[in-house]
Amino acid sequence: QVQLVESGGGLVQAGGSLRLSCAASGSIFTINDMGWYRQVPGKQRELVAAITSFGSTNYVDSVKGRFTISRDNAKNTVYLQMNSLKPEDTDVYYCNAYVTLTSRTTISAWGQGTQVTVSS
Repeated sequence: QVQLVESGGGLVQAGGSLRLSCAASGSIFTINDMGWYRQVPGKQRELVAAITSFGSTNYVDSVKGRFTISRDNAKNTVYLQMNSLKPEDTDVYYCNAYVTLTSRTTISAWGQGTQVTVSS
């Protein structure tokens, strides 16, 4: 029904930057909140940043001032600009979106995850 495709992960040195993208496609009527989560194997998935359909944002304290979430509603895409990366930012990052389908059902959709590795 809905697919979220992430891109932009990779390997970067500490202090560097990466930009993650997540594009949604499928039977979309509208996309509500969107967000980025991260998860180290064996640990709980953590919300990194979220953005409402009106553009209001919130961040986990550890990334405030370094990461910026944004979205392009015309492209059904959410971005995560990550600056001043630290080794502790190393994780698999997942995109999430609350999507109202053309059937008017609302679902929570997840991307497949993209690896971000920050070397010291």
